[in-house]
Amino acid sequence: MKIELLAAAGRHPAAAPASLALQPITLCIETGEHVAVIGPSGAGKTTLLHLMACALTPAAGSLKLNTRDPWALSKSALQQLRGDLFLAPQVPPLPPRQRVVTSVLAGQLPQMGFWTSLRSLFYPVDIPAAQRALAQFDLADKLFERVDRLSGGERQRVGLARGLVSHSKLWLIDEPLSALDPARAIQAIETLTGNARARGITLVATLHHVQMALAHFPRIIGLKNGELAFDLPTALVTPERLKDLYAQHLDELT
Repeated sequence: MKIELLAAAGRHPAAAPASLALQPITLCIETGEHVAVIGPSGAGKTTLLHLMACALTPAAGSLKLNTRDPWALSKSALQQLRGDLFLAPQVPPLPPRQRVVTSVLAGQLPQMGFWTSLRSLFYPVDIPAAQRALAQFDLADKLFERVDRLSGGERQRVGLARGLVSHSKLWLIDEPLSALDPARAIQAIETLTGNARARGITLVATLHHVQMALAHFPRIIGLKNGELAFDLPTALVTPERLKDLYAQHLDELT
């Protein structure tokens, strides 16, 4: 899926009208591209992701997905478009008493009919798909565990496994490594990028782990104070650029 933002700005729903979390930004991400978004806390990374996910209406400018303006579509067409998007929040919204298999298969809900989705709550409809997805994160043995019995890192990986079972064309992943140790972080990012590459999925991920972004993504977008600091091939993201990006937050430059 292709993403185009033209002077698009973003504001938190509860913020004052004059307060923008993301200043007007113009960029284009082609179908199948993999892009990491980096920058210090409060730079506007999550707001940018939510704009792309049609979770926020642009406060100014416009967004187009595959040349279509989502907010000019009918309600049913917008809902159908959202079914092609997978947004993974930093803290996945997993019901605590739910079984892991059901939580993972929620990634298929946009493609299920009403009765199929209702039946799947009690009798999961595609257990093998959930097990294959979990196996890629070393969680196959947790298939029938309750979510509230998992560690924070396990819950984060269950949230990512949802993407693997979905039929989405665009993955928008917010800080997928925040609860993972270094070995699990590498496994998770390689699983995401490998699957996205094999399926031709557009992948945009926000990352606090700068070195992971540089190692696994060919294009890096840097945000600072809600503004676009740079949009470059990874090879051109020098230590000097990174120090400037994190000038007041060098403790976050990892």
